Amino acid sequence: MENKSCMGDVTSRIEQALHYKAEGNQCYREGHYQRAIGRYHRALMQLRGLETDAPSPLQAFGAEKVKLSKEQTELIEDTQATCYNNLAACLLQAEEVNYERVKDYSLKVLQKQPENVKALYRAGVAFHHLGDQERALHYLTKAARRLPNEVNRLFCL
Repeated sequence: MENKSCMGDVTSRIEQALHYKAEGNQCYREGHYQRAIGRYHRALMQLRGLETDAPSPLQAFGAEKVKLSKEQTELIEDTQATCYNNLAACLLQAEEVNYERVKDYSLKVLQKQPENVKALYRAGVAFHHLGDQERALHYLTKAARRLPNEVNRLFCL
């Protein structure tokens, strides 16, 4: 039996996450990368614990896990992947880039979207700067095969 109050909470959390993601996108377009990072983190916090495979701490108290629709699950996963991808993009704009975090965020995207060209490219760049040329080549080659013109454009930037 679905608890309507829990479903409303899920819906409002997803809507709030989408709002924060949109704010992050606006901040990024305006060149406010630190603010964008904050908005993407807030979006991810709204979605934390809603994933279908994430255990809920309330289950220890006998609460049933809220059942998500297929559409909700897809929207949550897509929003998370986009936020992690955008976080990596923001970090790459920093004066001193934290390539370890760029790598981590890009790999989170690739767990859900293995063919995501931007995440493949960013993972490759991160591995290159971290000194792992073999993995850098793997990700950059995979990105280049997926969308060669896009990767060539990125290499020229």
